[in-house]
Amino acid sequence: MSQLDSSVLLFNKPYRWTSFDLVNKVSILLKVKTGHAGTLDPLATGLLILCTGKMTKQIDSFQPLEKEYTGTFTFGATTPSFDRETEVDQCFDFSHITNEKLLASAGTFIGTKEQMPPVHSAKHHKGKRYYEFAREGKEFSPKRHLVSLYSFELTRIELPEVDFKIVCGKGFYVRSLANDFGKALDSGAYLTSLCRTRIGEFKLEDAWQIDQFAKFVDDQKENAGTQKP
Repeated sequence: MSQLDSSVLLFNKPYRWTSFDLVNKVSILLKVKTGHAGTLDPLATGLLILCTGKMTKQIDSFQPLEKEYTGTFTFGATTPSFDRETEVDQCFDFSHITNEKLLASAGTFIGTKEQMPPVHSAKHHKGKRYYEFAREGKEFSPKRHLVSLYSFELTRIELPEVDFKIVCGKGFYVRSLANDFGKALDSGAYLTSLCRTRIGEFKLEDAWQIDQFAKFVDDQKENAGTQKP
């Protein structure tokens, strides 16, 4: 098991698992300190980098890497969380939106620009997470921050749904992009699915499924226990 006790591991985070759920599961399986290099929302799936043992000191080196996502926006409505975590709070007309308008608008988001994070997010304000204020119904003023969007491709347009593929930098909120995209087209939109497919040179296709990893660890332990001295 020594090769796993200080290593960089790639996982496909399951739907509705938090990033910390996966960290805790791997930490229990390996009985070693484990951390992640960049969180994923519970409703997102995809690539999560975990570091174990001494490699946890390298976590900061992975966080600035560019990230690639695929997913779906749904037009004609918004939610407070900008995704499916909360219920629809407003509905909008989207009959005026054309393919040409969608493509033209998408291009305007490319570059380094200020972005407003969702109030239902893990960013900090006065020592608390944004989502804690939101769940308590307390008003506060989220701060805009600079983020970079390197590419924004629309891969399927079947309104009210639009599939996309983006490449972005550190701290970028795809949920905020959904909300801003809807506003830019005089409508509303929210994120209905999201998968992280790449972090730097690390790819989802090379990642473990947690069930496969658990079986591998169990097999390793069993084989170690049956080896003759």
